[in-house]
Amino acid sequence: MIDKLSMFMVLAREAHFGRAAETLGITQPTLSSAIKSLEDQLGVQLVRRGSRFQGLTPEGERVLGWARRIVGDARAMQAEMQASRKGVSGLLRIGVIPTAMPRIAELTGPFLKRHPNARVSILSRSSDEIREQIEALELDAGVTYLDSEPLGRVQSVPLYRETYCLISRNAQSGPVGWAEAARLPLCLLTPDMQNRRIVTRHLMDAGAEALPRVESTSMLAILAHVATGEWAAILPRALARGLPLPEGVRARDLSGEGHLVGLVTARREPHPPLVDALLRSAGLIENINQ
Repeated sequence: MIDKLSMFMVLAREAHFGRAAETLGITQPTLSSAIKSLEDQLGVQLVRRGSRFQGLTPEGERVLGWARRIVGDARAMQAEMQASRKGVSGLLRIGVIPTAMPRIAELTGPFLKRHPNARVSILSRSSDEIREQIEALELDAGVTYLDSEPLGRVQSVPLYRETYCLISRNAQSGPVGWAEAARLPLCLLTPDMQNRRIVTRHLMDAGAEALPRVESTSMLAILAHVATGEWAAILPRALARGLPLPEGVRARDLSGEGHLVGLVTARREPHPPLVDALLRSAGLIENINQ
């Protein structure tokens, strides 16, 4: 049944029999037969069918939650048995918000040093995607904001506090206020990014409004506009330090305590060995306040 539950999870994610079958490396009739067999075993209809996939039934939604728990526990058990023979090994999938990318090696470096047979796949994801993909077993862990929006059913380990700066060409030295920053022609991340929502709240708290003339999901695109001398941007300080700023572009600190960024994983005991090893490694990291 676990194999069928795994197939059902992929179908729920892809919302298309053809795409799900391709992802699983099987034929569409094989997938359809497996889902029908699972429905027969459980005695309920899981999928609304027509000429194409039409979504899950209410029973299907409930079974999806059970499937994630059962498959997650089965995978964790298999990984633990493997670790008992070979030690911590395998691929750890970590979703990371873009603004935390410059600091991710502070987490993965110590982990990989302690576990030479482990590998990591670092994937750029939004905070919403991290939460959803951990729940769907598509990510093992994530690095995201801990204190600005609901996290869902995860546990967390604080890593550092993100503070912000204004970057622009020929900028004056010294700190700058949010209201002053709002008066400049800004380039900001797109509204679907949690960092942008945080920046918008800071501007509103200062009595200003975020009215960027340029929005992008790409930091390189934002920096390219700043480099012209016509634009300014608000970025996390760690990101501004980690990126090669164009010549003549300077960073000025913005006021405020910042927001907590940390490691999140599924709330499951026991954790799979790779996740447990990452959590133990993260516990060794000293919190950094800037």
